[in-house]
Amino acid sequence: MDRANGNSVETSGVRVALFTGAYNHIADGVSLTLNRLVEYLERNGVAVRVFAPSISNPPIDHVGELVRVPSLAMPGRNEYRVAFGLTRKARRELDAFAPTIIHVATPDFLGKAAVKYAKRHGIHAVASYHTHFSSYLKYYRLEFLVGRLWRYLREFYADCEHLYVPSPSMADVLRYHGITDGLLYWPRGVDTERFHPRHRSLEWRRGLGIKDDDVIVGFVSRLVQEKGLQVLTEVAHRLRSCACGHRFVIVGDGPARAELEEQIPEAIFTGYLSGDDLATAYASSDVFFFPSETETFGNVTLEAMASGLPAVCADATGSNALVEDGLTGFLAPPTDAVMFDKRIRNLIEDSGLRRQMSSAARDHAKAYAWDAVLERMLNYYLMLSSPSGKAAPVGESLPSKRSARPLGPAVAS
Repeated sequence: MDRANGNSVETSGVRVALFTGAYNHIADGVSLTLNRLVEYLERNGVAVRVFAPSISNPPIDHVGELVRVPSLAMPGRNEYRVAFGLTRKARRELDAFAPTIIHVATPDFLGKAAVKYAKRHGIHAVASYHTHFSSYLKYYRLEFLVGRLWRYLREFYADCEHLYVPSPSMADVLRYHGITDGLLYWPRGVDTERFHPRHRSLEWRRGLGIKDDDVIVGFVSRLVQEKGLQVLTEVAHRLRSCACGHRFVIVGDGPARAELEEQIPEAIFTGYLSGDDLATAYASSDVFFFPSETETFGNVTLEAMASGLPAVCADATGSNALVEDGLTGFLAPPTDAVMFDKRIRNLIEDSGLRRQMSSAARDHAKAYAWDAVLERMLNYYLMLSSPSGKAAPVGESLPSKRSARPLGPAVAS
């Protein structure tokens, strides 16, 4: 039963203005997560208004009321957009909506303007951490900006009462860089009915020309370099010498697709998949491979685990909070193609190990049911509306192997 059915009075006064750089113009993890959040909040009696950039004919049929803000395509990556600050029209919309909470999901110009508006009007300002921006810089030869970026983020989040982080390891990174106040745990969720082993399909596999006894090594992601594509390519080359039957299936699209198709011609590229098609692709695979070291959480890893796949991932933020090394899959040092190759071969060659890890991965994923995850966020909003306005620190009831502890002093960069 929805919370709103049992306690609508409790949430009726909560009005959330959500500011984000991605909501309907790109079908990535941030957009999909925020659409789920808005759907849950509205279902439970919370008024929501979303302020975000958009495009003509966006790929997502978005949830809720969207106030479109001006933006420009990012140079060299036109699938991403840079939103400007609050225009007069957007400000009038915000005034009329009269939010009690301003939630910023992207620390951009729009987000900065939203936080300033909140301070000026005495409104609670909170933020959620979705993108590990500093880890992207090396892929664009911009490492020299790392220190400046962290200084900006420290200043930005200092003006927010809460910062919702998706994993304990990401919280550790933020703390190391001097972002310590108001950190609260908000993991991402998974639809364990949609992503389920029962969707495995021999017909789907055969349609791609894959033998029934071939082991599918699946990779699901936007095809951009920061998702570990260099490691993916090197591992694929190493596995060519493997005498055991396996096939690489790459699900997703993006600016690096043509280059990747040239580098791994033996792989099967499905393009972008969603809904039931994506669920079938996961469940019809046998091993999930995800070498990205830029994740804050790892939505695709959780979807793969819910589908019953052992996951071989980078031992980095996000992934290492989901994968229990040696139990639900394996972790390997980021960029270590030799270790990734070894671990994937272990799973290709040992069907018993695959079955054991498949069951464990599925069981682990069940702890991340969406409604429980989204209720946590609603409770944080309600805490802001309470007389104390306080919430528990990051680490409370973490569904992971990592120790739960309050955040302490920082080592600033």
